[in-house]
Amino acid sequence: MSIGNSPEDERPFADVSRDVPEEAGPSIGRALRQARIAAGLTVDDISSATRVRIAIVHAIEADDFGPCGGDVYARGHIRTLARAVGLDPAPLIEQFEAAHGGRPEPTPAAPLFEAERIRPERRGPNWTAAMVAAIVVVIGFVGFTLVKGGDDGGSQASVGEGPTATASRSASASARPEKPAAPKPAPSDSAIAAAPADKVTVKATATDGRSWISAKDHNGKQLFDGVLEQGESKTFQDSTEINLVLGDAGAIELYVNGKKIEDDFEPGAVERLTYTKGDPQVG
Repeated sequence: MSIGNSPEDERPFADVSRDVPEEAGPSIGRALRQARIAAGLTVDDISSATRVRIAIVHAIEADDFGPCGGDVYARGHIRTLARAVGLDPAPLIEQFEAAHGGRPEPTPAAPLFEAERIRPERRGPNWTAAMVAAIVVVIGFVGFTLVKGGDDGGSQASVGEGPTATASRSASASARPEKPAAPKPAPSDSAIAAAPADKVTVKATATDGRSWISAKDHNGKQLFDGVLEQGESKTFQDSTEINLVLGDAGAIELYVNGKKIEDDFEPGAVERLTYTKGDPQVG
């Protein structure tokens, strides 16, 4: 419990929910506030437990969802606060969607996969074709030399069969290029995401939208606190553990210690995660 004002005395925002008729039931903010007070919790307690900023908690309890940064974040905050005070979040989410035009249609994933399929593959130089072309040139040069020598007469032909022919064969052999080493294969996704075994490495990518992210090391030091726009990535590394808070977990793809995390996070869900050097666990 935090030291400070009691739950009943916290009124930093005007209680706009008092304009809602009683027969229509309490508003979202009033329901959350009443449940918090009934549980004997302060706004500081709720903020510490959920990591939702105090100003946002006050605003939601006053039915002001503007500071949330959008409907997706507002749904996530409502769900998190409802669970913290012991309420079922589903009716509150339905009430929010009814008042704000319903849940937005999800962005179809097909165009993203199409883009991956048509992206040209990066290839190395074709050493085999280059070697074949060089051999063809050398053979053509030697053949041309032999034919020209045969057209010059018998004496010149006999000379061509002696040291000159031997020298031509030696020249053709020395001109033949050595077989180059096979080109290294392009690194796979797992190799790109590989991390040193003596550290914990977490890579977060906003693949399905934008999301607020907070990352701290094992000492509680803030590594990152901000919004990842769609397509952006951040990599965090520590000797012991990485603590994450995802504002919209459904929009984030995670690689931990070189392996993709396959958890199916719901769009708009707020997730608090901790990863160590042994994650993800096998089995």
